[in-house]
Formats: sequence, structure tokens, C-alpha cells
Amino acid sequence: MADIVYIYEGKVYLNLTNECPCRCNFCIRKNGDAIGEATLLWHKKTPSLEEVLEAVDSFDYRGNTEVVVCGYGEPTCTLDVYKAVCKHIKEKFGFKIRLNTNGLGNLVNGRNVVKEVCENIDCISISLNAPTAEKYNELVNPKFGLESFEAMLSFAEECKKYLDDVRFSVVDVISKEDIEECKKIAESMNIPLRVREYTA
Repeated sequence: MADIVYIYEGKVYLNLTNECPCRCNFCIRKNGDAIGEATLLWHKKTPSLEEVLEAVDSFDYRGNTEVVVCGYGEPTCTLDVYKAVCKHIKEKFGFKIRLNTNGLGNLVNGRNVVKEVCENIDCISISLNAPTAEKYNELVNPKFGLESFEAMLSFAEECKKYLDDVRFSVVDVISKEDIEECKKIAESMNIPLRVREYTA
């Protein structure tokens, strides 16, 4: 059985699903079956809520008080499980929760899910990754096509209604010029941008 809860770079991560609407050229999933202290992050099937809660409740958190919802897939692809487990973690442990997302949750679910996604979490980090829809499409390969870039930006903007801590990220596989253009987008939206170092 694949790991649902695991340690990566000293932090606790939740691996809720392997489903994802994107096929990023730099995706860490291409490099192996697991990262950090996990042994396997590929689920044979998406875990049920009961399986996730069992894993969450039995995990040794080693003094960690923060959980990052991010595994080998996009958490909003399993929205009901995501919402229920975040609520459970808040109520039982009181941990700080950060969601790492591609920001395509509205397209994935066919409706506006921003408010639901932001409930019971403290921070959301959204993958910006490119400064234009065309470059985003080439790099991220979203199944929804060119509308994905604007949908992601709209998702991020609306998250600000519900969370004080909304962030963008880019991976440094793109050019310095594109990183600078991404910084301009982030600044125009008043959302901090983190440039992440690519790790193979």
C-alpha cells in the first residue's frame, strides 16, 4: 500500500491521490516512486476517507504541528476526502495546514470550489509556473488547454477572500526572464511569490 502520510524535508505531507489534470515537464513524479521518507507514493486506487483518517490518526508526527497537503497528485481531484480530512486534522490535532495546488480545482470539479478548498486550512500555495497562457500550456500540459492559466489566476485571486496566507510558486526550470515576469504578475495581484529550486 502506498504512503498516505510521509515526511519530506522534515515536514509532514499528505498524499491523497495520484490524479492530476496536468503533466508538468518538470514533475517530480517522473523521477521515482517516492520522495523523502516515503517508500511508495503511487496508489493502486485513490484512498478512501476511512483509509486516510486511519493513516492520519496513527502517524508519528515527531513534534510537527503543520501538515502540507501535497503528494503525487492534485488534492482537489478528491475534494470531499480533502475537505473531510482537513476538518478532522483541525479538530483533532489543531495543526496548521497548507495546501499545495495547481489552482485548477474549479475546472477539475466543474464549479467554483474556492470557499470549500480554503475552509480549515491556513495557507494555500498555488503553482504559477509561467507568465503567459501559452508558456503555461507548454510547460504544464493541462488537460483543459489555454483556459487553464486564467482559471488558475482567478482561483488565486478568489482565495484572498478566505485566507490571509495565499502564495504563488514557480520552479526555477524556467528562464530568469520568465521568473521576472511571474514576479510582476504576483506583485500586481499582491500575492507573494516563492521561486523553488528544482530537485531531480
